[in-house]
Amino acid sequence: MTTQASSSPATSAAGAVAAAVASARTPSPEQGPGLAVATQVVLRQQLARARVARVPLLFVASFQSIGILLLLRGVVDEGSTTTRQQVVAGATVLVVAFVALNLLAQRFGAMRAAGALDYYGTLPVPPAAVVLGTAAAYAAFAVPGTVVTAVVGALLYDLPLGRLWILAPVALLAGASLAGVGALMGLLAPKPELATVGGQLGMSLVLFLGIIPGSRLPVVVRALRAAVPSTYATDALARTFRPDVRWTDVGIDLLVCLAVGVLSLALGGWALRRATRR
Repeated sequence: MTTQASSSPATSAAGAVAAAVASARTPSPEQGPGLAVATQVVLRQQLARARVARVPLLFVASFQSIGILLLLRGVVDEGSTTTRQQVVAGATVLVVAFVALNLLAQRFGAMRAAGALDYYGTLPVPPAAVVLGTAAAYAAFAVPGTVVTAVVGALLYDLPLGRLWILAPVALLAGASLAGVGALMGLLAPKPELATVGGQLGMSLVLFLGIIPGSRLPVVVRALRAAVPSTYATDALARTFRPDVRWTDVGIDLLVCLAVGVLSLALGGWALRRATRR
């Protein structure tokens, strides 16, 4: 399923960022705004740009994950507690993947094809700020759908609701790691259609490797699962549904997501500089 937020012309988007950056600049004429200020400017611009499509986007992101939960409810055995925990956790993280990975890959692919990245390249904005601000905006869109999916899933599969506060770090870190990967797909793909395909395939990989417990996969597939950052977020969430939570393992899983997020977003900044220099 492919859903894209409605986009304004590249010139108006870049103009809005330019005006905001100009008002936020420091008095020094030689330097542009810092990374934090520029990221906030891009974040506000991206949130405003996609405000019209926010509701249908959230509906689609939540609807497909809740549909998967309903479909598997009649298949998963009542006695298989581990599978029930993994299914709910995997479907919840899928909402993040749909927005942060799939839609962000499409967004950057479309920006690259339309020449919008060239406008960003002429602004006094660090490339990392464009990637961070856009990724943060799309990750923010996933938060309501993530909460709804987790609550519905826990009720459907008779799982405890008391530790769902863990959704905050899980959604944030899973969103960061997947958004970085989505940005790389969109910026490095030679055509926007390939970025769309890559986002769809990545989302399918997140779904398949997320809802199945790792112990039940073949050894070769387990190695692939270990390379997908969203599986660590899924495992961290699934662990909190257990009566005896091992918080050390949860923390390790989230640290892996954090490390991948920092690395992938840094590579996204490099890919943006590469795209604007062409």
